[in-house]
Amino acid sequence: MGQSLEAAATTAGQVPELALTGDVARPARLTVPDLLTWPQYETDVSFECATSGVQYHRFTGPLPHDVLMGAGPRFAPARRKDRLRFLIAVSGADGHHVLLSWAEIDPDFGQARVLLAVTIDGTPLDRAGPQLVLPQDRCGARHVSGIDTLHVDGGYTTWT
Repeated sequence: MGQSLEAAATTAGQVPELALTGDVARPARLTVPDLLTWPQYETDVSFECATSGVQYHRFTGPLPHDVLMGAGPRFAPARRKDRLRFLIAVSGADGHHVLLSWAEIDPDFGQARVLLAVTIDGTPLDRAGPQLVLPQDRCGARHVSGIDTLHVDGGYTTWT
């Protein structure tokens, strides 16, 4: 079995970075300390893990909506429905991938309480990288550890 993300980052002497890419005006590379500049939210989560049963954790971190709005997604702000065509691909350093819709995280639509966690149970994730946390999910399949990419995709600009 390979080493943990935290051990790999420590061994390499590198701090994990999260790349904001895609249909955004201001692509960026962010570390966990960078994510602390957005408002922080706290949530208690329980989810069923297929291999180790029910897990209970407390996470803190910013909302991906806030972070992505800071990157300037390329939709027409005056046209609320324009946001509905945007998708967010989340990738972890371990190869795990998850796809979210913009509407799922947008306060005008689903307003799901998704977090880019910077702590787990009070422990900072500086060396392991942020985690995608979806408290509303019953199982932890969409939980992504060591996020290395948030890619925004606006899809088609016109429908044919």
